Amino acid sequence: MKALLMLRDAFYEANPNLIQDIRGLGVQLTSLYTDNGISKKDLLKQVENVDIIVVAVVRIDKELIDHARNLKYILKFGAGYDNIDVAYAQQKGITVTNALGQNASSAADLAFGLMLAAARSIPFKDKEIKEKHWELSVGNEMEGKRLGIIGFGAIGKAIAKRATGFDMKTVAFGNYKDYEIADKLQVQFVELEELLKTSDFIVLSTTIHDKNRQMINRDSLRLMKKTAFLINVSRGGLVNEHDLIEALKQNVIRGAALDVFETEPTTGELAYLPNVVATPHIGGATVEAVRRTGQVTSDNIARFIKGEELRYVIPPTSTKSTI
Repeated sequence: MKALLMLRDAFYEANPNLIQDIRGLGVQLTSLYTDNGISKKDLLKQVENVDIIVVAVVRIDKELIDHARNLKYILKFGAGYDNIDVAYAQQKGITVTNALGQNASSAADLAFGLMLAAARSIPFKDKEIKEKHWELSVGNEMEGKRLGIIGFGAIGKAIAKRATGFDMKTVAFGNYKDYEIADKLQVQFVELEELLKTSDFIVLSTTIHDKNRQMINRDSLRLMKKTAFLINVSRGGLVNEHDLIEALKQNVIRGAALDVFETEPTTGELAYLPNVVATPHIGGATVEAVRRTGQVTSDNIARFIKGEELRYVIPPTSTKSTI
């Protein structure tokens, strides 16, 4: 059994035993460090004879899947699998799994870090101090504020749980409604328009698909309070970046804190605006999350080799290719 492992450089450092663990299963493993990119030509050569692909952010599209003639199994090293053409893989009989929920705590921690950073201008004050400039600024408290969570999956629930410690009033919107957990965390489900109009902090923690792509746009931004902050720890494609830039420049909303962008690494204007806090897609990048995800990965590879039932199998999505 041959496998190709493609992870961000820091993931290998956070889980140094992962390669050894997979090879210990009798797998012939090739590992690639992907932060500096890999050409499509080289990538196609690497996948020619593999049975298994483990991938973090590299794009697994129709061309690559067709080129990997022996490919039987794709494992997403994380939760969101929008970089994989799942529908086409499934058409070809290739199983796709992810590591659902393993990075929920990490992403929720970051969401609150971003909220606090934006509300209190922490990055900007730090930069001023380092430039030997001391100036008071007045920010906002979290206590008593209304938090709107778009997407109430594992990450959304973890964010709501943390919000209870800040005595925030939490509302949520999404197709998936876990009323039992919402009741325990005092979360109220509302329609999207109400969430946008009434929330002081709006956090995007939903998966991306064709129906919600660029759901944050000129119209939805103008529904928000002028004092509101937009937080995105999900996917950059949920936001129309041109419209958000315009809204931030015109003070339609107070600020944004973004861990994800439409194109990564981002080189656009958005990340450099003075009322934006930006991080380089680090939501799931903690030692704990990487190790949990690594355990799920090696466990599922072992199950696959033995012909046992896999965990976190992505259900059939469509008969149509999506990438």
